[in-house]
Amino acid sequence: MNKNIWITGASSGIGKALAIKFANEGWQVAASARRENLLQDLNNNNSNIHSFPLDVKDESRAKKVFQDILVKFQTVDVCVFCAGIHDPESEKKLSTEKIREIMETNFFGTLNCIMAVNVYFRERKNGHISIVSSVAAYRGFPAASGYCASKAALTSLAESLYFDFKRYNVRVSVVSPGFIKTPLTDKNKFSMPMIKSPEYAAEKIFIGLTKKNAFEIHFPKTFTIIVKLLKIMPNWLYFFIVGRGAKRINL
Repeated sequence: MNKNIWITGASSGIGKALAIKFANEGWQVAASARRENLLQDLNNNNSNIHSFPLDVKDESRAKKVFQDILVKFQTVDVCVFCAGIHDPESEKKLSTEKIREIMETNFFGTLNCIMAVNVYFRERKNGHISIVSSVAAYRGFPAASGYCASKAALTSLAESLYFDFKRYNVRVSVVSPGFIKTPLTDKNKFSMPMIKSPEYAAEKIFIGLTKKNAFEIHFPKTFTIIVKLLKIMPNWLYFFIVGRGAKRINL
């Protein structure tokens, strides 16, 4: 029996690698992103990947796309929502417009997709919704005010939805990657510790979604544990350590 998955943010980075990974494992993949030409390239290279163009900021379009996916697949077993943006240079200037843009894509865009599948999963009483957040959700980092806020909001949303969907036998999980080499992290002008490839991320997420039952899928473990320690560190010590590091790399 075919397994079906909907992945947003599938035109590049983690989303693209994840679409390829699931397709290679025999899943039918509904791949969504704004750049239709890149989705078509994925489809041309793998018949298990099907293009469903979407700007996640469009709530009504998200609902329509999900209905189109159901028409094609009949069922959807897993949704992974990983569309996101980041612009560290503009975030240094603390722009309301830029932070709103980041929140509209990263948080509200994900929420739009969750609302698109909400009734379906509650009525089906089975399935899995996975939200791609980041270790940036753990604490506020320099030159990332909008990005950290959006990811912290996503992690809190996932925690709340875990309870709301559990009563319907629907699993909710959150993915917290460290630095992954993608078009987003390519914008960072500093050396990123323990950076991994999108394929590495896809492998970890695939295992977490299909072979484990943890709420949080985080990787690489050494790095994420270090950042988790920052989370419980007293504020004065956290600001001192991170502040010194930020000054050293001119953030």
